[in-house]
Amino acid sequence: MRRVIAVLPGDGVGPEVTAQAVRVLQAVISCEVREAPVGGIAIDQSGVPLPEQTLAVSRAADAVLLGAVGGPRWATDAPVRPEQGLLALRRGLGVFANLRPASIHPRLVAASPLKETVLRGVDVLVVRELTGGIYFGAKRRDAESAEDLCTYTATEIARVVRVAARLARSRRKRLTSVDKANVLETSRLWREVTARVVRQEFPDVALDHQLVDSCALRLVQEPSSYDVIVTENLFGDILTDLAAVLGGSIGMLPSASLGETGPGLYEPVHGSAPDIAGKGIANPYGAIASVALLLRHSLRLEREALAVEAAVFAAVERGALTPDLGGTAGTREAGDAVLQALKEAR
Repeated sequence: MRRVIAVLPGDGVGPEVTAQAVRVLQAVISCEVREAPVGGIAIDQSGVPLPEQTLAVSRAADAVLLGAVGGPRWATDAPVRPEQGLLALRRGLGVFANLRPASIHPRLVAASPLKETVLRGVDVLVVRELTGGIYFGAKRRDAESAEDLCTYTATEIARVVRVAARLARSRRKRLTSVDKANVLETSRLWREVTARVVRQEFPDVALDHQLVDSCALRLVQEPSSYDVIVTENLFGDILTDLAAVLGGSIGMLPSASLGETGPGLYEPVHGSAPDIAGKGIANPYGAIASVALLLRHSLRLEREALAVEAAVFAAVERGALTPDLGGTAGTREAGDAVLQALKEAR
């Protein structure tokens, strides 16, 4: 069966890294690629960050591959911003669980500011709730004050906890729920619902609760102590960027956003990096690794997913390192290295 993949390159380095990811995807499966605009480029073309046609193309696809959105061309105080397109896309696709794995290639240890002893054995997966919380709550601002409402329902919490617990069950059976229950009512509800879901439905998974500030400290002091972390939208956004040091560079980290039905959304964790856009030096490995997640979670092609992950590992091992990793390889050169490793593995 020929698969349909919606590709939304977006802004900044998004088109550059996505191009390499598509090359790798088409090297391992036969698929039809349907490209559509999102973010700043969509605002320039149509005045809105998520055109109706882009959402329609995405919903009709088997999976969606996204580059990045945003940049200084679109003012942060403008009424229409590129990031609104990303939020609308997540909600429109119903993807509520964002999976962000972090581990490090031995060759990239020197690229991380953390000590080698700290990075040894790191393999953490953060599951971030993606369509609730303060990002989607009611907002108000005047010249003297501003408000952002954070709201969660028990249903929203339970469904993302189930995703995280299932993943923990397939790994080392340890789940850490991160909140701010000593201060926030939403976090107290989060903690109660999480405990109930895991106790009743996943008794074989060991659950512990941790406050977000102490989790941030522990992530850089003893990251190997974590298996799966589940947390709300804002905390997850911050913690996963912090976890970028665990992979040597934020350019290495992929992500998958999943819902109960419909296509998943796959994108590198990094942003649009407008300062290096167009220079051909952006790291494409996070985007390529996102293809592996796409193959695994949306297309159920585990063998192909493992092949892509092994090819990324091999490319890094051979020294195809972009400047953020301390090397001189360009974006396409890194993509070429992955494709060569795939070819040799056959």
